[in-house]
Amino acid sequence: MAGGPDRSGVDPARVRNVVLVGPRASGKTALTEAVLLPLGAVTRLGRVEDGTTVSDGTDVEKRLGHSVHLSVATVDVSDTDCVGTGGPIRLSLLDTPGQPDFVGELRAGLRAADAALFVVSATDGIDPGTRLLWAECAGVDMPRALVVTHLDQPRADFDTTVAEFQDAFGGDIQPLYVPQGDGIQALLSRTHRSGGSAGRTVRDASEDELAQTEQARGDLVEAIITESEDEGLLERYLGGEEVTFETIVADLEKAVARGAFHPVVPVNPLDGTGVAELLELVCRGFPQPAEHHMPRAFTVSGAEAPPVDPSPDAPLVAEVVKTSSDAYVGRISIVRVFSGTLRPDTNVHVSGHLAQFSGREDDEQWHAEHDDDERSGAISRMLGGTLTPVDEARAGDIVAVAHLAHAETGDTISDAASPVVVEPWEFPHPLLPVAIKARSTSDEDKLVKGLARLQAENPSAMVVVDSQTHQLVLWTMGEQQLELLLDGLRTRAGIEVDTEPVKVAVQETVRAVAKGLGRHVKQSGGHGQYAICHIVVEPLEAGSGFEFVDEVVGGAVPRQFIPSVEKGVRAQLEKGVTGNGYPMVDVRVRLVDGKAHSVDSSDAAFQTAGALALREAAAAAGVQLLEPIDDVEIIVGDDYVGAVMSDLASRRGRVKGTEGATDGLTRVNAEVPALELVRYSTSLRSLGHGSGTFTRSPSRYAPVPVHVQDRLSGAASETASA
Repeated sequence: MAGGPDRSGVDPARVRNVVLVGPRASGKTALTEAVLLPLGAVTRLGRVEDGTTVSDGTDVEKRLGHSVHLSVATVDVSDTDCVGTGGPIRLSLLDTPGQPDFVGELRAGLRAADAALFVVSATDGIDPGTRLLWAECAGVDMPRALVVTHLDQPRADFDTTVAEFQDAFGGDIQPLYVPQGDGIQALLSRTHRSGGSAGRTVRDASEDELAQTEQARGDLVEAIITESEDEGLLERYLGGEEVTFETIVADLEKAVARGAFHPVVPVNPLDGTGVAELLELVCRGFPQPAEHHMPRAFTVSGAEAPPVDPSPDAPLVAEVVKTSSDAYVGRISIVRVFSGTLRPDTNVHVSGHLAQFSGREDDEQWHAEHDDDERSGAISRMLGGTLTPVDEARAGDIVAVAHLAHAETGDTISDAASPVVVEPWEFPHPLLPVAIKARSTSDEDKLVKGLARLQAENPSAMVVVDSQTHQLVLWTMGEQQLELLLDGLRTRAGIEVDTEPVKVAVQETVRAVAKGLGRHVKQSGGHGQYAICHIVVEPLEAGSGFEFVDEVVGGAVPRQFIPSVEKGVRAQLEKGVTGNGYPMVDVRVRLVDGKAHSVDSSDAAFQTAGALALREAAAAAGVQLLEPIDDVEIIVGDDYVGAVMSDLASRRGRVKGTEGATDGLTRVNAEVPALELVRYSTSLRSLGHGSGTFTRSPSRYAPVPVHVQDRLSGAASETASA
């Protein structure tokens, strides 16, 4: 039986950190509960509806029908629960969402864990989203086993599922167990297991059962021996030498731990079939924390630091993998300890340097660089939403730490006396924008604070105040994350918001050379106003900005008022000349003549005259709208490249080239107007059947076609009159 977590630390060699990865509705949460049930950590499986295990999640999770947050469950596994481990194992299971909107939670789980259970349904096979999830695991060199669920469903086919994964990802995927009759057969030991949680029985497989699985067993043994560190073992085996069961198991455990072999286990979470076998694989075959690669460490000034030592006696190095808040406890940081020992009420250093590693200047706005000394609060082990205080967290542990006020997801926690920062994992950048505003003026100040808290908890979201359009824009990974964030504002912060279309940062310029007269003359009693200026406007090359040239001769405009004319022109340029609020750029203004009055001329009068002259000259020259063009890189399944390229053409995009990305995926590079990308993340997900991802970066401005210019002018006019 499993006891509650010790208040003292355990040997890091006895720790297993395992992340559950898989597409939506594959059964990850049900599998987590099925593993915890025989250990005594939960008393029942989640509610069963239509044959599917549903976890008791938040209101949003219940409405969406799947998990949206990374959750952690830490339990102790005794030798009785998992024989052959040589002592108790501290097991942390990290359940991750399978929906693409929450890939940030997935990557956090991959960072915190040392191995993965890749959970798939025997009824669904491999879809483009599954390929992306497998690529996420492969990209961080994550050791993993394949868990096949839903074998009790009518369309379930274990052999076909395994064959599809082997075809897609290689022959190092082999079943350790296969479904057979009322249970499963262990290929290596040639035993039949049945009963699950209702009372497990183990017997020798019959001759008929062995005959049905002999080919599968031979393939398994050969695949394991191929990965053996004994380079001559395969040759001896193929030559007829008998390899002992103990040798095969030892090689299997080593190959799994280093990620060279991916065993397959069939599991039925509802009746417990396969759970004990899976637990044995996790405890005996998955790597301990010290065997998995440590992140690179640097000093806070950016110099390379010594490699992280995965020992509890080394200097403290830990990382915040998730941030959340509790109504009673306050901010809670889920922390993976890589090195040293973390204790409550201890001075630690919190470092956040995301932009330093990503090379993206906008990351500074998203995740501001900071270095703070703080005092750690209570440290707890987690079992879902239940926190159990502990005295310390040692290297390899995943714990919750309270009251780290400045810690954000991705930050490093280290010794205050010798601070370091570890290279963070790659954060996904949100690509679906929506403009929001508080429904009432009383909520405007609360909105900024509420968004700051939600962004800290959801680092794949970003809040930006657009300096040109002046909109408050919330960038998310997709519609479901947007719903989650807006629900959080409403239920947790008590803020109602309205959404509105996102404005694109359009600019204006002039089409040709033209003259303009600015006349500001008022003589209506008292002190008058008098200023006249003649200007010439000329278009400049894209990106040139603004030039002001003084060509006045003979003092027609007194020297002290020439800067006034320029100031008035610049003010008009900032708000544009069409009334749409688009700034004017790439123009040269030449002041060629004017008139002044010895008494009535003033700085203000010549500012007004300069603005009037620009408006008249621009009207004569004709105004050209300029729209931002983005460089876009799209990765999509090979089968959907044609649909994506046709869609890009409809969006006025220009494809620059295509190339293979990874197996089954193609990279498409294109230039696309930003106006056409506002909802592109949603469209691409549909076009690529879940296989499409893209990144974008500003490239340049280009003239807007006439039909689009009319649409932009009309939309701006509607906004102005609203």
